[in-house]
Amino acid sequence: MPKNKKNQPGWGRLLQAFLIYVFLAIAALFLYFQFSSPYKSANQVQLSQVLADIKQGRVEKVAVQGNQLEIFYRDGTTAESRKEATDSLFSLLADSGVESPEELVKIEIKNPDPWGVWVGIISNFLPVIIMVAFFWILSREGRRAAGSVFSFGKSTAKLFSRDQPHISFKDAAGVDEAKRELWEIVDFLKNPQKYAKLGARIPKGVLLLGPAGTGKTLLARAVAGEAGVPFFSIAGSEFMEMLVGVGASRVRDLFATAKRHAPSIIFIDEIESIGRHRGFGFTGSHGEQEQTLNQILVEMDGFTPRDRVVVVGASNRPDLLDPALTRPGRFDRRIILQLPDIEGRKGILAIHMKGKPFAKDVDINSLAQRTVGFSGADIENMLNEAAIAAARQGKKEISSADLEEAATKVKLGPERRRLQSEEDKKLTAYHEAGHAIVASSLPHMDPVHRVSIVARGLALGFTMIPPKIDRYHMTKTRLLEMITSFMGGRAAEQIACHEMTVGASSDLEKATKLAYEMVTQYGMSDLGPLNWHYGEIDQADYGGFLGKRHVLSDRSASEIDEQVKKILDDAYRQAREILTERKTALDRVAQKLIEKETIDGKEFKKLIKKDKNEK
Repeated sequence: MPKNKKNQPGWGRLLQAFLIYVFLAIAALFLYFQFSSPYKSANQVQLSQVLADIKQGRVEKVAVQGNQLEIFYRDGTTAESRKEATDSLFSLLADSGVESPEELVKIEIKNPDPWGVWVGIISNFLPVIIMVAFFWILSREGRRAAGSVFSFGKSTAKLFSRDQPHISFKDAAGVDEAKRELWEIVDFLKNPQKYAKLGARIPKGVLLLGPAGTGKTLLARAVAGEAGVPFFSIAGSEFMEMLVGVGASRVRDLFATAKRHAPSIIFIDEIESIGRHRGFGFTGSHGEQEQTLNQILVEMDGFTPRDRVVVVGASNRPDLLDPALTRPGRFDRRIILQLPDIEGRKGILAIHMKGKPFAKDVDINSLAQRTVGFSGADIENMLNEAAIAAARQGKKEISSADLEEAATKVKLGPERRRLQSEEDKKLTAYHEAGHAIVASSLPHMDPVHRVSIVARGLALGFTMIPPKIDRYHMTKTRLLEMITSFMGGRAAEQIACHEMTVGASSDLEKATKLAYEMVTQYGMSDLGPLNWHYGEIDQADYGGFLGKRHVLSDRSASEIDEQVKKILDDAYRQAREILTERKTALDRVAQKLIEKETIDGKEFKKLIKKDKNEK
């Protein structure tokens, strides 16, 4: 059964670690006493030589300590020797013919070194101890390995019970429509009889689909928190193992456990990792992924209304899911989560601003307008980065400047202060000034918010033009103006510096991609209202198994290329005309960027005001 606590080390593991440390300590002591003698003499002589020297009167004194002998000669030299531990030096001298040894030599008996005694004892029993410990550890690891083989099929889902931190729908903002859909699931788990009386069947499965960071996992936990039922959480990849059949076994164990805890919720995150469309790739129906998917399909079909187990799946790639998984009767509902609108961003900001001190100049409405296109995770990260920046500077409150820097950091990355030559600075400054002036000259473009030549991420500079409002429709006019603004950097380089740089590669890539989408997907060209889908179609819609195939004739491809080139050429020509006409403003903005590196929207507006020299 899944557990909500981490496995604590048992007595066996502690004993194993203790034995290892004891063994290392004993080995170190043994080596130390084995290679270090209580007497530090450079001479080692045989015992027979010592006895002969004593008989000849050359030895003045012998110090005996256990089986160690230290010999002091009358000429001032010393030596060492060894005897058997059971032999006495007096008996050895008597056997060698010395009747009165005390007349020939002074014999001093010292107490044996206790450490040496223990080392001797340990050295005798150490091989036995090592062998016993080795076989004990070997047998224990064998038992653990055998147990793990039989536990391969057990579910690894984490159980979040009532004693976990409570999360409710109040903790999720900007997803009101999704919360209304999910509240029915909560009501069913709390009051199943209300629906059973009318013959209603609650959805067996709910799919949460949307971009990353929009709150899919948070909503699933909020459902469990509101319903007050056990919540089993597992990632799709956790079903997969090297051994074939393990995933299917884990699915069976997970569903059986959830039924025992019913009413309950099973949450499978990143479900596309096991729910991918069958029939693609080179693996047959015996593949581990397909067996796991088949078992999920069987388990969800095997539900009865009395089970009261709801499966919640989350994915940001719904196009990869198998149709058998998403059909009614399995995952009945598809809840789409999108990036929050301005009201949703206000709610998310209010939730994550709790517990943080903000300066008086911080306005939540301005923040909500500033964060168009941010997901809930982006907003939380922005507020956290702002708090970190304020703490790093020793502030007691988070200011608007901290939030502005944090928002830029979240979208573009941290600043990279790089040593640039004057030529590089000039080229970057004119490039970014070109973007900003072209964008500000087009009637449907949003206002320029910030221009900088400070490197962030992989870019040497940036021109930030965040949208003022949430837009759900992009017109042809606005798309063409966006392409024209992309061309502003390259056009400024050629007008002001009579040179081209590699810095425009990203702009050209974005412009070309957008132009291709206009021609092939949106029907915004002279070719008419046709959707070419990048010249490919998905054969899965027609029973195919090889993914995508090329469907364009050479003539159609050539016409598409001509239309794309026409759009890009017209945009570049318009950008050059704008910058040629406003060359004075271009120079003024570029020089200010070289001086200050970064200018905000208000300062930019003052710089581009036309003077008498401009047309």
